[in-house]
Amino acid sequence: MKEIEELFLPDNVRYTEMHEWTRDDGDNVTIGINDYAQDQLGDIVFVELPDVGVTFEKGEEFGTLESVKAVSEIYMPVSGEVTAVNEALEETPELVNEKPYTNGWIIEVKPNDPDEINTLMSSGEYLEMLKGAE
Repeated sequence: MKEIEELFLPDNVRYTEMHEWTRDDGDNVTIGINDYAQDQLGDIVFVELPDVGVTFEKGEEFGTLESVKAVSEIYMPVSGEVTAVNEALEETPELVNEKPYTNGWIIEVKPNDPDEINTLMSSGEYLEMLKGAE
């Protein structure tokens, strides 16, 4: 497992306490799990994706990740309607491990409140949270 200093935590996304990331892409936001989460889970072998068109509230479970170690829930960082799912994960779930912020994204959402993303942590705030948990 990576040391905290080795984690890749880009500044252009926001983070949750449950280790999801969210990137503002204009009308939609893209959501995935961050480098810390994928590192803790180990090799991801299956991703359960929601259906396009389903609406979730912030904090609701929208899918699961199955790794060689465990099954983990994925939670909505913001409220909104799923507009796209990363279908590539059905055949190559390891993309979540290899490129969690690019090819390993999980869903796109049209947020109910675009400002809700600003309630999430910056990379610096998230890193401080992780350091406090050591």
